[in-house]
Amino acid sequence: MDMPTSSTTLLAETPLEGRVAIVTGSTSGIGLGIARAFAAAGADVVINGIADQRVIDELCSECAGLGKRAVYDGANLMDADACKSLVNNAIGRFGRLDILVNNAATNPYYGATLDVPPSMFDKTFEVNLRGPLYWSHAAFQQAFASEPGVIINIASVGGLRTEFGLGVYNLSKAALIHLTRQLANELGRTRVVGIAPGLVKTDFAKVLVDNFGESLERALPTRRLGEPEDIANLAVFLASDKASWITGETYVIDGGAGVRGSGGTIAS
Repeated sequence: MDMPTSSTTLLAETPLEGRVAIVTGSTSGIGLGIARAFAAAGADVVINGIADQRVIDELCSECAGLGKRAVYDGANLMDADACKSLVNNAIGRFGRLDILVNNAATNPYYGATLDVPPSMFDKTFEVNLRGPLYWSHAAFQQAFASEPGVIINIASVGGLRTEFGLGVYNLSKAALIHLTRQLANELGRTRVVGIAPGLVKTDFAKVLVDNFGESLERALPTRRLGEPEDIANLAVFLASDKASWITGETYVIDGGAGVRGSGGTIAS
């Protein structure tokens, strides 16, 4: 027997209805998956990242097809003033800001940690740690200080484990996990949560997928690598009121790699 559709059911299907979100690095990979999932869950979305105009137009059109508004802003996430301007523009366009997802990341170096060139070390921490700090500051000062919001930091299981080659990247993600705890303690009712993905099939992780994907799939209890949608589903939950008593925690989502100790070759 079919159950009647109720307003409660509809709200459950669109847990982010009426919310506005900024997702950095959302023109590809995990960020794109989160932007799509947020729109499907009822949110208006500000897209940020590097992409050609065709990709941007397609994403904005896709969101519009869901009945939601989407705009693109290519602000440089390394520029504190640009972050403030984007947040201000988002509030001016949509009237509010409720969610910030710090997803943009980089990994310019692979090799022994002690051998990293200073410029690559600085670039990794500039994008992966200073960027989220700038964005969080802008969002809190201009929106969340008066109306508590949600900040979601996309970290990595590498921030909780050790592995050769990705030591510098993992150091930056470990710092991001601690930043999540620290800001949760300081920002009060604005919730700050983290997600630590395992190996997800994205262009960013292509080298790892090509070299370690098949062997890792065989070792995982779930027998598959992650998809951007897997991370996006968790992000929707953490951004919603259903997670209203969660802050300061970072959630591992790795297909069960951790339970078998197969974390040596994975990173988001």
